[in-house]
Amino acid sequence: MLTFTAAVVLLLLTPGPGVLSTAGVGAAFGRWQGILYVTGLFLGTNLVGLAVISGLSAALFTLPFMRIILMTATASYLGYLALRIAFASSKIAFIDAKNPPGILDGIMLQLINPKAYAVNTTLFSGFAFMPEHFMTEIFLKLIILNGIWIPVHLLWLYFGMRLHTLNLSEKTHRVINLTMAVCLAGVVVMSFYSMFGAQAEF
Repeated sequence: MLTFTAAVVLLLLTPGPGVLSTAGVGAAFGRWQGILYVTGLFLGTNLVGLAVISGLSAALFTLPFMRIILMTATASYLGYLALRIAFASSKIAFIDAKNPPGILDGIMLQLINPKAYAVNTTLFSGFAFMPEHFMTEIFLKLIILNGIWIPVHLLWLYFGMRLHTLNLSEKTHRVINLTMAVCLAGVVVMSFYSMFGAQAEF
């Protein structure tokens, strides 16, 4: 159980779309929208966990094109989310900058987030500590995972909220929003590199 807990901590502390977008939403839109967004991420990651536990995700990933579809959808959605964060409080209407991400956005991101599937598959298919009581082990894993997931994401949200509430100039806030958006865009670039760059090496 301690090994499983350590694995959860290490996997969740690795920056990914969820935590980076959480900080970005907190910095761009503030506390309450950040809480709504994290709630969506929480619901989404547990839906992914249930898909992994039930074997649904394993069945889907036997399709060779499913990974490419997920990666493309994630990259597209993160790019859109990055634009919404970058232009928060902007008058540029075509990117819907004044409509902050909420619960549905968080759910959608997790459902198409390859890292969410990879993390849940790693945690629920390995690190067996009660093999003779499978359902009890799954239940305990869910409790441990969520018990660590929640404070980690709230910490990233707090970091973003602090930036949002500081008495900074509008120009400084814009720079912060753009920086958060660039970080998300970086995740998009790295995701595509990990998918297509790795394939090019073979």
